[in-house]
Amino acid sequence: MTRPRTDFPLFSDAISRRSLLQAAGLGALPLGLPGMVAAGVDEKRGLGRGATKSCIFILLCGGPSQLDTWDLKPEAPDTIRGPYQPISTKVPGMQISELHTRMAQMTDDFCLIRSMTHVGNISNHFDAMHHCLSGQSEAPTDAPYIGSILARVRPNDRTIAPYVWLIKCVGDPVFCAPNIGIGGHLGAAYSPLFVGSAANHPAMPEFKAPDELQAAVIAARMSDRRRLLEGLSPSEGANQIHRATKDWQDLHQRAFELTAGSEAREPFQLGRESTSVRERYGMHPLGQNLLLARRLVEAGVGFVTVNGWTGTAPDGGGGAPSSSWDMHGGEMGMGSAFGNGSYGMGWCLPKLDQALSGLLGDLKDRGMLENTMVVCLGEFGRTPVINAPGTNPGRQHWPTCFSAILAGGGIRGGVVYGESDKHAAYVKDRPVRPQDLGATIFHSLGVPLHTRLGKDGFTRPLSTGEPLLDLFG
Repeated sequence: MTRPRTDFPLFSDAISRRSLLQAAGLGALPLGLPGMVAAGVDEKRGLGRGATKSCIFILLCGGPSQLDTWDLKPEAPDTIRGPYQPISTKVPGMQISELHTRMAQMTDDFCLIRSMTHVGNISNHFDAMHHCLSGQSEAPTDAPYIGSILARVRPNDRTIAPYVWLIKCVGDPVFCAPNIGIGGHLGAAYSPLFVGSAANHPAMPEFKAPDELQAAVIAARMSDRRRLLEGLSPSEGANQIHRATKDWQDLHQRAFELTAGSEAREPFQLGRESTSVRERYGMHPLGQNLLLARRLVEAGVGFVTVNGWTGTAPDGGGGAPSSSWDMHGGEMGMGSAFGNGSYGMGWCLPKLDQALSGLLGDLKDRGMLENTMVVCLGEFGRTPVINAPGTNPGRQHWPTCFSAILAGGGIRGGVVYGESDKHAAYVKDRPVRPQDLGATIFHSLGVPLHTRLGKDGFTRPLSTGEPLLDLFG
């Protein structure tokens, strides 16, 4: 797959988006302004019953093993099944890993999909993420991601950014899907606001809101700029300049409002939460990012992607915030995939168990789960056969069969959807492709699937998949 274009025009050549943002005093803040992208959406049809719903999309970057998490095969040979035993859960017959003790008590609140699959042999992180995040199979290089699409079709004046990404993937670029930061063919207006890093994440006492939320100029100068912009009038016939000027004025007004108050920064002040709530999620990057995601949804953000980085383990092993779940084992110098290092399930699975159960329980207690869809999966799964079993074992990439968890947003809990074969190598029943997952998210959030997007007169369907309607009700 070739790298995507990043030079799609958003304005006339006379006034660039960067100029607007700099003049407004907000750096590179990704606000979806009117007129920035041509999109073929039938506005008269509305957005359906779910217009106020949100989605928290947890991407377990690197690809967790289905055989050691949510689709264990205890009867398989020891070269396949791994060391963990399945445990019974709140739902009879529904078993998951013994390291998921908290989630085992919440299975009636989520659906477990065991039949995720990629179309074709997509076995590298870059392409697999591109397809999962865009909700498409054979996605073109300029395909926007689900968060960008929702930012376009569901504009929201309540928040500075309808689409937020908590800890951008960093380190080796093979992990960073191509359109994470550019919005695909929709343009940079619908790219996410990135929050956090390895050096600034919400489990840290000194965590601070993104620089984009801090005004680049003092309030007095912004007032002067606003008066100047209000006095601008386009010359006759300069329609594009007029549109860009209007965008400039709208953006500056929003920047002025943010500078005058604390609205934009309040969701990032996790100190407002009680100690018991914070500890429920876990005082580690994944737990506190999921708590931050809940606060962002409360503030009106429509789509939050959370990088599943679990932090650096005391036993070492590195663990850049892009690849906690890339558990190749000693073959790539990562230590045992079944150990307690940063690339070991002994470290990562308990953190995921605490964080995800904390999120689902908190959303349910607050009456938010019905209106907040939660999606948790990696970009693919892991090979049934364990490599280097005698020293530091691990598993390789495996795109043909993997698992996912869906909850909230109308999804029925206590359901196992789809089935893998006896080694969790291939889908046996009811395959779920990336486009089906995307269509299910759109359906949950009330976005009509016949909506079309595009630019320059060329439109594309919102989704080519089929929503999993059996999961609703």
